[in-house]
Amino acid sequence: MKILVLTGSPHQKGTTSYLADMFCEGAKEAGHEIYRVNTAKTDVKPCLGCDYCRRNDGECVYSDDMNNIVPYLLEADGIVFVSPLYYFGMTAQIKRVIDRFYAVNSKLRSKSKKAFLISAGSDEDAWAMDGIKAHFQSMCKYLKWEPSGNLLVLGAAKREDVEGTLYSREAKVLGMESFGY
Repeated sequence: MKILVLTGSPHQKGTTSYLADMFCEGAKEAGHEIYRVNTAKTDVKPCLGCDYCRRNDGECVYSDDMNNIVPYLLEADGIVFVSPLYYFGMTAQIKRVIDRFYAVNSKLRSKSKKAFLISAGSDEDAWAMDGIKAHFQSMCKYLKWEPSGNLLVLGAAKREDVEGTLYSREAKVLGMESFGY
């Protein structure tokens, strides 16, 4: 299976980057093909809502790194959204990419995909993840994708809080079992 992993952390060595590493390791061990995009390192402009894409068969008014992401997005069997918890939601970096899904909405909605959410934050109250969970669920419902698993880690301010822990193993298992193993 083909899996697109979209990471949204500006910290290359942070908690969610590590959890994404573990997910990818597990998925590769299970024989899946992974394409990973660090959205914080891409040149993706924010959606203008100008509808240029609607008049031009999904082509955006911008010519940027989204042109490289869209083919993987369309052909993937599964999408993994990996974002640290920033003010109770996903980071702006990953949100820029998600907002640009708009150009290919009809194509995305026509193929069932599995979707996964991995997030970590320093907050310790379970309710802190409510916003990011709701956003993920709403995206899945709208896109007609199957929410297929999540890993939500509280009390994880730095990489050391997840390295070698149960969370590390859970991320790897999620990757291994994402499409059956």
